Amino acid sequence: MSLFNVFDISGSGMSAQSVRLNTTASNIANADSVSSSIDQTYRARHPVFAAQMQKAAAAGQDESVSVQVLGIVESDKPLNIEYAPEHPMSDKDGYIYKPNVNVIEEMTNMISASRSYQTNIQLAESAKNMLNKTLLLGQS
Repeated sequence: MSLFNVFDISGSGMSAQSVRLNTTASNIANADSVSSSIDQTYRARHPVFAAQMQKAAAAGQDESVSVQVLGIVESDKPLNIEYAPEHPMSDKDGYIYKPNVNVIEEMTNMISASRSYQTNIQLAESAKNMLNKTLLLGQS
């Protein structure tokens, strides 16, 4: 694998983790929302990632792997239903519907995504430093 492929790999990793951070932030922001119907209730969303193999055009070069975001899916966990007849958003039976977002899981997910993003930055920095040192070898 070429050292230049490292930048593509870490860049795609940073892009994927950015999507993960944004999705997690959206989940946390909507964690306390309330609805009067199941259909209108916010559902937790999670990105789906896949490794994507890319073959080099020239013969004899190595393959590289990048991260691809396939999409964002809604969680199928059951919604939180609460009996609150005095709530202004309650339905005709007195129930309100809350999202299926677990804030503790989302915070853990956010920390994980943040650290993964940081690791990709450090990887790109290390590759840059190695390339700079390689260029300096030729100057001697």
